Amino acid sequence: MCAIVLNVFKLRRTGGRTQDLADLPAQASSASESRGTARKRILDTAIRMFRRGGFDETTMREIASEAGVALGLAYYYFPSKEALVMAYYERVQSLHSVVARENLVQPRTLKDRLGMLFQTKLDILADDRKLLGALFRYAGNPEHPLSFLGHATAPLRADCMDLFAEALVPERLPEDLRELAPLLLWTLQMGVLLYFLYDSSPNFKYTRKLVDGSVKMGVGLLVLARLPLLRPARRNLLGLLQEAGLMPQKEMEVRI
Repeated sequence: MCAIVLNVFKLRRTGGRTQDLADLPAQASSASESRGTARKRILDTAIRMFRRGGFDETTMREIASEAGVALGLAYYYFPSKEALVMAYYERVQSLHSVVARENLVQPRTLKDRLGMLFQTKLDILADDRKLLGALFRYAGNPEHPLSFLGHATAPLRADCMDLFAEALVPERLPEDLRELAPLLLWTLQMGVLLYFLYDSSPNFKYTRKLVDGSVKMGVGLLVLARLPLLRPARRNLLGLLQEAGLMPQKEMEVRI
């Protein structure tokens, strides 16, 4: 209730229209609704409106109206549209983790496991090209909270790379390559998603073909990269990525 009063005070100070103040009774009555249910309804509505009208064009006021809640309540759960998008990122990654781990327990070849990780991500994002296209512009600004390369999204990147690491568990790989491969595979996935934004073929046929070809080539490169002859190259690459801050520094014994 304190948060509701603060939001109403904020609207009054910032020139909110009187209809926002009139929403207080509805806002108070919604307090009986479970936190999770109200939050989910607002997020579901926002994602639907972002898909339909675009991220930039959709306002918090429109989201609240469509969700049937007061504007102050929407701001209580999500202080900004950026917070809504971060929740969307988390939902996508959580869903992908569940689907992927259900499939990773099945005996498959490495090519099948990696292909499944890429293809299921495309399935989850199938309706979101318009939204992702608006968000990719933030990739070049690591300080922006929605940047795929920024500090705020680091836990989501780590979760994604953990899935690739799990796909590699059954494989016999040197430890340095086992450490490198998830980051390289995540980078490949981001490249695939960028192409996915421009693919207008039915069911993203060309993107799926790109995935098949890239995964096949990637598995072949992993086979070559694990050779003892390439250990110096692996160590050099690992060192470069560590110095660049893209991978954590740690001491390790290389096993071949």
